[in-house]
Amino acid sequence: MFLARVKGNVISSHKNSFLTSHKLLTVRKVDLEGRYIEKKDTIAIDLTGAGPGEIVIVTQEGDAVQQILGHGNAPVHTIIVGIVDKISLADKK
Repeated sequence: MFLARVKGNVISSHKNSFLTSHKLLTVRKVDLEGRYIEKKDTIAIDLTGAGPGEIVIVTQEGDAVQQILGHGNAPVHTIIVGIVDKISLADKK
């Protein structure tokens, strides 16, 4: 899993029938302070209701996606599994 910021929506007039009711978003990896750590975006399926600008938890693992969707029929590898409200780091004393 990794943290990412939602960059935007993916609009598709035609897609796999098992994805028809699901929202697709572009995300980019961020560090614990919310700074981008890569220059590439990834498309992720979203069942959480995340929107542009939000920090999210993303997993890139086909078996996890199948478990969450309840089937293995959709060609999905990347899914948003949570929206981050706050990140709290312990002091390094």
